[in-house]
Amino acid sequence: MADRWGGKVRLALALAVALLALAPASIRAGSGEETQPERDRRMAWWREARFGMFIHWGVYSLPGRGEWVMHSQKIPLAEYEKLVPQFDPVKFNAREWVQLAKDAGQRYIVMTSKHHDGFCMFDSKLTDYDIMSTPFRRDVLKELADECHRQGMRICWYHSVLDWHHPDYLPRCEWDERPTQNASYDRYIEHMKGQLRELLTGYGRIGVLWFDGGWEHSPEEHHADEVVELIRSLQPGIIINNRTRLPQDFDTPEQRIPPAGMRNRDWETCMTINHSWGYNQHDRNHKSVSDLIRKLAEVASKGGNSLLNVGPRPDGTIQPEHAERLRAVGRWLEANGESIYGTTAGPFKRLPWGRCTAKPGRLYLHVFEWPEGGPLLVPGLLSPVETAYLLTDPAHTPLEVSRSAEGVLIPLPAEAPDPADTVIVLQIEGEPDAVNVVKPGEDGTVALKAVDATLHGRTFRIESRSEEGDIGYWMDPEDWVEWDFKVNAPGRFAVHVAYSCTDGTGGSEYAVLIGGQEVIGKVRDTGSWDDFITEQIGTVDLGTAGTHKLVLRPVEMPHHAVMNLEAVVLKPMGE
Repeated sequence: MADRWGGKVRLALALAVALLALAPASIRAGSGEETQPERDRRMAWWREARFGMFIHWGVYSLPGRGEWVMHSQKIPLAEYEKLVPQFDPVKFNAREWVQLAKDAGQRYIVMTSKHHDGFCMFDSKLTDYDIMSTPFRRDVLKELADECHRQGMRICWYHSVLDWHHPDYLPRCEWDERPTQNASYDRYIEHMKGQLRELLTGYGRIGVLWFDGGWEHSPEEHHADEVVELIRSLQPGIIINNRTRLPQDFDTPEQRIPPAGMRNRDWETCMTINHSWGYNQHDRNHKSVSDLIRKLAEVASKGGNSLLNVGPRPDGTIQPEHAERLRAVGRWLEANGESIYGTTAGPFKRLPWGRCTAKPGRLYLHVFEWPEGGPLLVPGLLSPVETAYLLTDPAHTPLEVSRSAEGVLIPLPAEAPDPADTVIVLQIEGEPDAVNVVKPGEDGTVALKAVDATLHGRTFRIESRSEEGDIGYWMDPEDWVEWDFKVNAPGRFAVHVAYSCTDGTGGSEYAVLIGGQEVIGKVRDTGSWDDFITEQIGTVDLGTAGTHKLVLRPVEMPHHAVMNLEAVVLKPMGE
């Protein structure tokens, strides 16, 4: 695993996603057109699930240094192949693995069929470099798939496009001395298609095809359209991720949670319990149960799925530290799963004390930071609240609800019932409705950050180039953003804009509009999309305290993008 896509690749993918977003009437799926209702039905189980188990397992577990050990240690192929006759995971038990996922509250399993080292964890008729060449001689994928089908768990396959072993895969690792003149990447793709056919015809219904390692080639070189059409012809209901360098069904942020989710896209954060995907005996930095629960709630609050990884040991057992944490998350979900499964993103851009998920007629407040000596403030909530109660209270004893100028107030017990995440249910009338107002700092400065913006348009989105997010892929001059904000006192404010723009792409002009005033800024090259600068572009006078609105929209876009916008900051200028 590694998300190694560079800037050009990200831009190409963004263009493809933008084109997909501009055609809402139907979505290309295999050789036919898929309507939005048909897509929604196909995606329904995955959106309902919200939580899955990722499993990275192969012969790389033997050295115990992670799944990239062949690459990181520059191990020659002949030397690495010596791991195969040593791999004998006699304690592997598919029933126990599936039961652990169920105990954790996970609804699907994504298992590595083949990682970048090329070793196949299934009985492939197209290579001897597979599990049947080990002393174990059992098809791990078959046993796991059969057990998933028995226990009602969705089984899914991870498959690496990248292959450091196959003689036709190019480019080679720099220490691989095999000749390349007779290698053919087209022939390799035919081999990969053959293995995909095996994986999608011999193991029953497969929920997801999770590609990885596609960063070294273009979609055309991957024959991505052909590959996808083959997959969908064999399993029409399958869900496919975006790592064949085509958008497909969902995006896959790795080891991070997008600051504001992903607009107009299904997405899934894949994350490790420690820092390693494959078994690493030296990696003892395991996330706490509280951290895992809160990350799960955060992902769901932004409309995504969480795919949490385990890297089994060479003997086929899952690390006790990981199993213990998974079962603890499962106990929390047993009591609070209603607030995760089948939910959508809440109406709040950020909350000072936690997160919010939603279902029709209900908001689930995930309180991480318990209020001290006062009620919980739900800022900006406009929806009428019918009742409120603690989710884990079987009697649903109503909590008192009142309103203030800031939002809804809910008195709470002195101590949190669950320090990791106590969930409060709000039953509301109608659709969730909230005003997200940015408050000033103690010195009166108003920091309007990307994650707090309301985006109007279809091409841009919140991404993670800066620490707290930025607005990127701004490739349509008709797209614009706005914020609602508050000032405590009237006065003059300096307008600062924090942005980045790769060299050769600058020159866009934009307008900042506040209360009938307009300030014009011009984007200049900053070095790269990752190099942010802050410039003062002018001043505005705000004659009253209270809530105001700021709009930023392009005026002129001479190149393919406006800029990456990190923040607009209003600084009081004093007397």
